[in-house]
Amino acid sequence: MKVTLHNLTKKYPGRGKGAKTEVIAVNDLNVEIPDGKLIGLLGPSGCGKSTTLNLLSGLQPPTSGRIFFGDEDVTDLTPQERGVGLVFQNYALYPHLTVRQNILFPLQNLKGDARLPKEVMEQKALEAAKLVQIDGLMERKPAELSGGQQQRVAIARALVKMPRILLLDEPLSNLDARLRLQTREEIRRIQRETKITTVFVTHDQEEAMSISDQIVVMKDGVIQQIGKPQEVYDQPKNLFVAKFLGTPPINVFAGQVKGGRLFIGDADVLAAPGVTDQPVFAAVRPEGFELGENAPLSCALTGVEVMGRDITVVATHPDCENTAIRAIISAENQVDAGADTVRFALKPHKVFLFAREDGARLL
Repeated sequence: MKVTLHNLTKKYPGRGKGAKTEVIAVNDLNVEIPDGKLIGLLGPSGCGKSTTLNLLSGLQPPTSGRIFFGDEDVTDLTPQERGVGLVFQNYALYPHLTVRQNILFPLQNLKGDARLPKEVMEQKALEAAKLVQIDGLMERKPAELSGGQQQRVAIARALVKMPRILLLDEPLSNLDARLRLQTREEIRRIQRETKITTVFVTHDQEEAMSISDQIVVMKDGVIQQIGKPQEVYDQPKNLFVAKFLGTPPINVFAGQVKGGRLFIGDADVLAAPGVTDQPVFAAVRPEGFELGENAPLSCALTGVEVMGRDITVVATHPDCENTAIRAIISAENQVDAGADTVRFALKPHKVFLFAREDGARLL
């Protein structure tokens, strides 16, 4: 099911005595979600991603704009009429019901012609449980399950009606790191098997990039960039996107372009063809550094972290806005941890230049 958001806006009244300024949570959103794809809505807290999900589900009405499922305008329909499946951050399971009863609940609430025979409901509940691999836990209650198992019950309950679209609101944030990794792989597998168009909301860029077909990066209710995860990582449109994606975070230097060359401090570090002379932000991915005795960029060495196949060189530079520069290099390199300085050359395809005024990418 293709989903289209057309000029979607959500405003809230201002809070506090005498407050007149409205709060714009979602600002003129235009997105087309392809049929059968998993899309990650990504951004910091307060960026509007959960509000967008609530608008999609019908839990909140938009201030303006329209929502289409396929060619059908569903803007004024209730969540039940839209046929969406919702999975919340806190699972929202009924504690007094068994796993089987929790999964059956949406089917038991169908009315009229949509009502299914009991045997069919039981079969669908079992199929949904098998899909998320909890069919052996059907008679347990939520309190007897681990966090990951509860999350699987919530997903099975959302899938049992085979919704037109599946909406996941930060479904992994309550899980520990190892379980989070396992569960996100399961979500990807389930989505591929069911081919249900899925919207996954998260503030964790690693989660979004690992399982999404496309990511939508948001800030202050406005879309910053849409694209395949690797494409957005490799070609950020602005400084916000460059900073938000990547672990460790990108290293941002105050630089200057002069005569087609990029200078950081007094060091001529890189060619910058086609960029006019101006002050810039030069952002370097952690994997964009190369060690070299005669390399142009000299930094103060503060530490070396051996990570097995990689080494993280931790350094500082007066023109870097990061507290510490983190450069990831191959473990085949030898780094003198007792040295005072370390010198780097920069890989051109891992360096991005941005305008100082508005953070726009300079190509």
